[in-house]
Amino acid sequence: MQKADIGLVGLAVMGENLVLNMESHGYTVSVYNRTVEKVDNFVKGRAAGKKIIGAHSIEELAAALKTPRKIMLMVKAGKPVDDFIELILPHLEKGDIIIDGGNSHFTDTIRRTKYVEEKGILYIGTGVSGGEEGALKGPSIMPGGSLGAWQYVKPIFQSIAAKTEDGTACCDWVGENGAGHFVKMVHNGIEYGDMQLISEAYFIMKKLLGLSPDEMSEVFDEWNEGDLNSYLIEITRDILKYKDEDGSPLIDKILDAAGQKGTGKWTGMAALDLGTPLTLIGESVFARSLTSMKEERAAASKTIYIKDTKFNGDKKSLLEDLKHALYASKIVSYAQGFVLMKAAAKEYGWNLNYGEIALMWRSGCIIRSIFLGKIKEAYDNNSELSNLLLDPFFKQKMEEAEGSWRRVTAESILNGIWIPAMSTAINYFDGYRSDQLPANLLQAQRDYFGAHMYERVDKPRGEFYHTNWTGHGGNTSSSAYSA
Repeated sequence: MQKADIGLVGLAVMGENLVLNMESHGYTVSVYNRTVEKVDNFVKGRAAGKKIIGAHSIEELAAALKTPRKIMLMVKAGKPVDDFIELILPHLEKGDIIIDGGNSHFTDTIRRTKYVEEKGILYIGTGVSGGEEGALKGPSIMPGGSLGAWQYVKPIFQSIAAKTEDGTACCDWVGENGAGHFVKMVHNGIEYGDMQLISEAYFIMKKLLGLSPDEMSEVFDEWNEGDLNSYLIEITRDILKYKDEDGSPLIDKILDAAGQKGTGKWTGMAALDLGTPLTLIGESVFARSLTSMKEERAAASKTIYIKDTKFNGDKKSLLEDLKHALYASKIVSYAQGFVLMKAAAKEYGWNLNYGEIALMWRSGCIIRSIFLGKIKEAYDNNSELSNLLLDPFFKQKMEEAEGSWRRVTAESILNGIWIPAMSTAINYFDGYRSDQLPANLLQAQRDYFGAHMYERVDKPRGEFYHTNWTGHGGNTSSSAYSA
């Protein structure tokens, strides 16, 4: 019996499509699902006549694999991953490899890597982005974990991954333990930001400019030919021109209550833990939460006065401004995401290559765009770049867009148009480039009520002082720690 090159557990759509992708690139794949009927249905259906071996047990799956055995899990994140690891381990030998291709939290991957390695087994936690179509035709793959495993999975992963224009695979080794899943988490957070920003641009066109879905589709089509060229702009164009069965725009019939699966929240929580200002992605997560309060919002709209929107300016001019405002806000979103990755790399001891990460996102994934090529160039030019806003290309783009950005933000706020992500983006920009911010007063307040101390501009950094503000507080101070 021919042995399989790799095994896969979990035959939902993503799992099935990855298997078919691997097989189409010359690999023999053994498959297993807890509900074994799915195995039989797949082997007799989509996999009929292909080099795909069905297994009815983990033992059978492991026995069908070449050594070192490579078993990829495409199961729900959380306890199911731990459960399958325990089921698989007894059937593996030293040097075999377990791969978690789901959306696991990076801290779980750090824990699992340590646990599995202690048993002599290698572990990979890899982000896989691109949805169902990407899984079948070429996703972006972000592996991290046991470095010794990379040489064995590299040929498979890089062959099935999406490719850039020059044929480079959108897959490379990210780093130790949870690095791959952390990078995928940040990707998903940036995805939240991109989607919110595009939705706000749509909302401005609809509420302020009064454009029809067909007219908006034409605008997004035009934008997709320039700096904003991306998968999300492309699908937005297609969504806006799609008609329901009665010929009316389907977009107008979709309820304005957004769902979420949690990866955006994880990104925001990681930023809070690392003390990194991830304001745009955080606001995008909260924005989804606000939209989900549909009934409460509807009731409030009937009791709280809303000013009628009225735009008397030139629509074409504002649309041009909106294009630049969206681009500038997008720069902020990615800048914050890469700053978060730098903070995590320092905290967890990862050696991340930020240019390569941008390349991995260049094709195959949901946030794929021409824009990412410029990010790769920025980090290729300066691998120690602390913030994308300091890169010459992006600095120039921000300077060119600033006037447009402010006009769009001001016009939207004056007319009561909801733009949480775009407005927080410009606030971050203003804060980041400000030599002075009002935190001196904040520190004085903290010292006044809690004796938390402060630093002085006329003394060296790192020296802390306490003032007895009332004359009754004494000279005892608290520590100057930062939580």
